[in-house]
Amino acid sequence: MYVIELALKLSPLPLSVQRKNLGDAQALYNNVRQCMDRGQQRLLELTCEKVEGKKLTVLAQEILAVQMYEKTAATGGTKRPGFSFEA
Repeated sequence: MYVIELALKLSPLPLSVQRKNLGDAQALYNNVRQCMDRGQQRLLELTCEKVEGKKLTVLAQEILAVQMYEKTAATGGTKRPGFSFEA
C-alpha cells in the first residue's frame, strides 16, 4: 500500500490517501505536483483506495508539500516519514 500525503498551509495535520499499486500512487503524486506548479485556484479531489468512501477536496494553492511513501508492516503503520511530528 502506498500513501500520498499532503501538507497544507496553516494546518498542523497532514491529509493522506492510499493507493494499492505503485503506478497509481506515482500518477496521483505527479498530478498533485502539477497542480502545485500551476499555482491556479483549482480544487483537487482525492479518493482513497483503502478506506471506501473517503474523499478529500483541497484548494491546490493551499498545498505546501506532497510526499509518497510505501506503508509497510515493518513500521507497524505508526511512524510516518517526512511530515510527522514527534511529541
